[in-house]
Amino acid sequence: MNSRLEQRLEQFAKGDRNALARLITLVENRAPESSAIIERIYPMTGQAHVIGITGPPGAGKSTLVNRLIAKYRGLGKKVAVLAIDPSSPFSGGAVLGDRVRMTDHYKDPSVYIRSLSSRGSHGGLSRAAREIVKLLDAFGHDVVIIETVGVGQTELSIMDLADTTVVVTVPEGGDSVQIMKAGLNEIADVFVVNKADREGADRIKAELELNVHLRPTGAGWRPPVVMTQAAADVGVDALVAAIGKHRDHLSQHRDAAREAERRRREFVEILTAELDERAARALKNGRAPEVMNQVATGGINPYSAMLRLLDDPMALNELLSHETDSAD
Repeated sequence: MNSRLEQRLEQFAKGDRNALARLITLVENRAPESSAIIERIYPMTGQAHVIGITGPPGAGKSTLVNRLIAKYRGLGKKVAVLAIDPSSPFSGGAVLGDRVRMTDHYKDPSVYIRSLSSRGSHGGLSRAAREIVKLLDAFGHDVVIIETVGVGQTELSIMDLADTTVVVTVPEGGDSVQIMKAGLNEIADVFVVNKADREGADRIKAELELNVHLRPTGAGWRPPVVMTQAAADVGVDALVAAIGKHRDHLSQHRDAAREAERRRREFVEILTAELDERAARALKNGRAPEVMNQVATGGINPYSAMLRLLDDPMALNELLSHETDSAD
């Protein structure tokens, strides 16, 4: 690990927000030293309550997150937000009015807001999100909120990082059915019917409560359905209370088998991602480019090329080696 990175880690440990931003950038850009960074700060993690906010586009998640920041700040909590939804005001895709409402939070030194680009592979996105959450946790935030759009396996994987997953829906358009189709019903710890002043809110609430009643209870937790009007700050206190009750439930009913399985999944994910990233870098150097050129020209098929590299000790060592050049 180079001296500049050592300095950044020391600054990070002292609470330097610029150092936090630099380390997040290295992790997001998949710099070769990303794993070493997380290895160093890992003992400092495990203190924050990680809250996942997900749901279909247009459900008002960003407005709800904005309200949650204010509520937790009112409780004296340090709050971080990692926004992955490309329509979120945090990630720069919203109208100007939404961005203006974020100004107070951006100026608050106890609030840190960061967007994560959805460019690149799904696996890379999931890994980057995991590692950024660990950095935000280790930095001393009490609450880390992950906001993401609730469609597809990528978002379900990212939600696996959360201690408490909040699934947000709205009354229009059979939204509860879409939630079930997306697989969000199984991962929800709290349901929110936002924009609850609109017609159909009571029907959606009843449908969600029926789904909750029919699904297995696990360790005894039944997800509550909370009605909110985030834009008017209605029902958000009840949501904070529901999230708090779920955290208390987790502390009182620790599931050792679930925690062990979660750690195993994390290990497999980061191992396969690291091998993939190292292999991608190695394909630009050493013996691999020669084989790549033969594949490209049709001189050898991809499967024979793969076996040739894996059977060549020097080439295999190049694939597994760890480059030390920094992207910073």
